[in-house]
Amino acid sequence: MKNRVKQLRKAAGLRQEDMAAQLGVSRQTIIAIENDKYDPSLELAMKIARLLGLHVEDIFTLDN
Repeated sequence: MKNRVKQLRKAAGLRQEDMAAQLGVSRQTIIAIENDKYDPSLELAMKIARLLGLHVEDIFTLDN
């Protein structure tokens, strides 16, 4: 699964630490998601979308 978390996080003016704290995860989790090394759970994906004010589909896309 591909994502635009890093681009959208930066556009929102959030640091990795800030995003992690607001989502209740570690900074390492945010780094792994941004580097496509970890696919978040549905719950976490929805929290990320809510934090960024977007739909999950605007952030995450399936690989073809």
